[in-house]
Amino acid sequence: MASADVDRPKFENNLRTLNLSGNVGFGTLPDQIVSKAVQNGFVFNILCIGETGLGKSTLMDSLFNTNFESNQAPHTLPNVKLKAHTYELQESNVRLKLTIVDTVGYGDQINKGDSYNAVVDYIDSQFEAYLQEELKIKRTLHTYHDTRIHVCLYFICPTGHGMKSLDLVCMKQLDTKVNIIPIIAKADTISKSELQKFKAKILSELKENGIQIYQFPTDDETVSTTNAAMNAVIPFAVVGSTEFVKIANKMMRSRQYPWGIVQVENESHCDFVKLREMLIRTNMEDMREKTHTKHYEVYRKKRLEQMGFTDVDSDNQPVSFQQIFEAKRFAHMEQLQHDEDEMREMFVVRVKEKEAELKEIERELQDRYDKLKRQHTEDRKILDDNRRKLEEDMVEFNRRKTQFAQMGSSHHTLTLGKSKRK
Repeated sequence: MASADVDRPKFENNLRTLNLSGNVGFGTLPDQIVSKAVQNGFVFNILCIGETGLGKSTLMDSLFNTNFESNQAPHTLPNVKLKAHTYELQESNVRLKLTIVDTVGYGDQINKGDSYNAVVDYIDSQFEAYLQEELKIKRTLHTYHDTRIHVCLYFICPTGHGMKSLDLVCMKQLDTKVNIIPIIAKADTISKSELQKFKAKILSELKENGIQIYQFPTDDETVSTTNAAMNAVIPFAVVGSTEFVKIANKMMRSRQYPWGIVQVENESHCDFVKLREMLIRTNMEDMREKTHTKHYEVYRKKRLEQMGFTDVDSDNQPVSFQQIFEAKRFAHMEQLQHDEDEMREMFVVRVKEKEAELKEIERELQDRYDKLKRQHTEDRKILDDNRRKLEEDMVEFNRRKTQFAQMGSSHHTLTLGKSKRK
């Protein structure tokens, strides 16, 4: 006991003493998150919807300042085809996996319903693929390539007379599934006065049809003023170009016409710079977040309810996923047992029916056999009678033959004796 008291001060003398300063260190958490995110890279998926020839591919090239692979699509495709192309982009030390989905042949069919149905099915299929990955026992979400659509750029034909019915129906089908940003394509074909009227007409039609488009968030103080101003610019009137024209000793993306030059990155000519600022530089992460927390959650909730899962029971009491699973498993096993019993009963009934059918066939065969046997006996009796009669006839014939032979022999002898006496 005494030795223990002696050793205790030695142990206490070896304790490490820390003097806390004002900075503990969790203030670096944002930096850690940024470092981790930069290391993993980012994913962004864009769906471009619009008729063939509205400049979707050209605008994508202009937005990301590169040349993506694209082939001009004909207007004679029987069905809408959604083609996804994924590209690995890098700017500074930030890597971006960009997927651009194009709707080839959109609006070219006689039955316009087939156009938006293909788009809706594609978006739902990407949600379903992510949901199935989440439901796996062994998940790999950290390496899973998320193909859910984060933003839909809907290209509106620059007619100046409002939106087409196909546009309204398609956007109504998609507004709860994806962030929609309406875009007036090839805006350099409309004058400034007509463009403002066209924008007002589009917004009026969207409101009348109850279509919810993506609104840039204004809850962040750092970007609230800019986003509020950009919300008033929607729909964006844009011009895209892959050509560069020298303007004031500087090469700029432009479209050159006989009457002048339209500068793509000149805000007085079009809204391309505003679109790029809002889409990529300011609100890309918000679109990714809303896709996951809003649109995907709506789909996930609907699908799980279709599978029979819920958060509360019939008494409105909380219930766990395991309880629901066990209940569904028990109900499934009961259903299997019920189906098995039904199949067994049906099998017994079928066997009895088959046995009765076989007995009936056996009885018919026996009747036929007895009938044939009786017929055979009668035929044999007749045959025996005929044979006996034939034998009797043959005996009679042989008797007569012998008799005639004897009569012929005696007659010859008598004739021969008379001739000698002469």
